[in-house]
Amino acid sequence: MPLKAAILAGAVALALVAGWTDLRSRRIPNWLTVPGLLVGITANAAVSGWSGVKASLIGAGLGLALLLPFVLLRSLGAGDWKLAGAIGAFVGQERLIALLVGSIFVAGVMALLLILYKRRLRQTARNIGHILISLVTFRLPGSAVTLDNPEALKVPYGVALAATVVLYAAIHVWKLVQHA
Repeated sequence: MPLKAAILAGAVALALVAGWTDLRSRRIPNWLTVPGLLVGITANAAVSGWSGVKASLIGAGLGLALLLPFVLLRSLGAGDWKLAGAIGAFVGQERLIALLVGSIFVAGVMALLLILYKRRLRQTARNIGHILISLVTFRLPGSAVTLDNPEALKVPYGVALAATVVLYAAIHVWKLVQHA
């Protein structure tokens, strides 16, 4: 099913505002994500009826389910988590998975640039080793590598997800223009 222009525009608008607020304040507020979720469901209902509602709810639920473990481990903020659910409500499950995978790469590039800029390569390598040991021993990595550590470098994931949504929309529009 093709992604309707109005729904894609809504996802982009939500992503841009969320990315901007995350960049400025390192928070994505509920006043943005909760209405974003409802607008995504409503827009899909208006365009595609009950099948749109179903796709929207599955997309939102999938976004929330996939990122919940990262919120519980304190490696992702709750605003980022809710943003993924709201974006999922707009784009549905298949596109959401592509956007989440893409946002991992965008966040990785952002993290690498931040590590190089802050000259924290050695500390980052130690942290990665700590996380890998935690995975092998089936233990939580501890507060040294969570959002709770004030010394930790933090990539605003909302910015990465927003950039991915905007990039996806630009590619989508470009393809439509090319085929016209």
